Amino acid sequence: MQNSTPTSQNPLVGITHGDFNGTSYEIILKAFADLRLLSIVTPLLYGQSKVFSYYKKNFGMEEFNYSLTRDARQTWNQKFNILNIVEHELKIDPGVSTALSGEMAVKSLKMASDDLRNGFIEALVLTPGNPSTMKSEQYGYNSQMDFLAAALGAESPLLMAVSDRLKIGMATSHLPLSKVPETITKDFVMERLKVLSDTLKKDFGIEAPKIAVLGLNPHAGGFGMFGEKDEKVIKVAVDEARGKGFYAFGPFAADSFFLGDSWRKYDAVLAMYHDQAMLPFNLLSVDAGAYYLAGSQFVCTAPVADCDFELCNQNTASPDAFRKALYLACDILKHRKGE
Repeated sequence: MQNSTPTSQNPLVGITHGDFNGTSYEIILKAFADLRLLSIVTPLLYGQSKVFSYYKKNFGMEEFNYSLTRDARQTWNQKFNILNIVEHELKIDPGVSTALSGEMAVKSLKMASDDLRNGFIEALVLTPGNPSTMKSEQYGYNSQMDFLAAALGAESPLLMAVSDRLKIGMATSHLPLSKVPETITKDFVMERLKVLSDTLKKDFGIEAPKIAVLGLNPHAGGFGMFGEKDEKVIKVAVDEARGKGFYAFGPFAADSFFLGDSWRKYDAVLAMYHDQAMLPFNLLSVDAGAYYLAGSQFVCTAPVADCDFELCNQNTASPDAFRKALYLACDILKHRKGE
């Protein structure tokens, strides 16, 4: 642990510790082992220093220094900062999601989102947690991002997946497929298009974004042979959006859209549901990717990665997606500041 005079000049970015029995501490340690990252961002981990020290020792990184703070408003620039969410020692069970690790994951998320909402940190990066914890009766959210959207008061949240090659928004996310068709209305699609277009302008610096919209049914409905939702709802929404000045095109058949290079002509894609977006994203984004909570006044990102309990404590987890989430948060902050 290191102490010095508090000050923060780089963007102050909060980091949740996810499920501490998974790979979250490993990817954090590996990312910040490259000290050049501290010249870009001032990190504040909402976690537990004793857990951090356990994994630090386990991975042979005893020389990794950090600074403790009791308040997000008192952090150290070019240092790795930790805010202890609890002072007492936590029982660590690597590779096993326990009630305690789930409780601490949510506590980290709540404390960090409160500080973000109050303006004490500039952005928030999540690390993987156990989805079953958020979906439990105790919390009732489909994901950490869904929790954040509610906690931060996002009126029109839109989950995006972002890599160096592809940006794709999900009109619906973490919704049972049986409920997707009833959710897809003309007004809903137009509203999703507006959120995505506004986000590309404000947060990615794209002045006139071109957006490809995927259909819902096989072959985008096949002229009514496989359902009428595409022709009578999605196409109408796309045409009306284009009439209002949006550069929207489609709907395109999801099974063939990503064949060849035609998808590269667009700045982003709007998919109708989660798996329709994430299957091509994961195949095409070999450079790692990050989630972004669009449609919020706050900047929140997360690595496209699972909790990976089976990899915990094996020194095999990759920090690439987490690093991408950090860079994405910093880039969006720069765009919002006009830098």
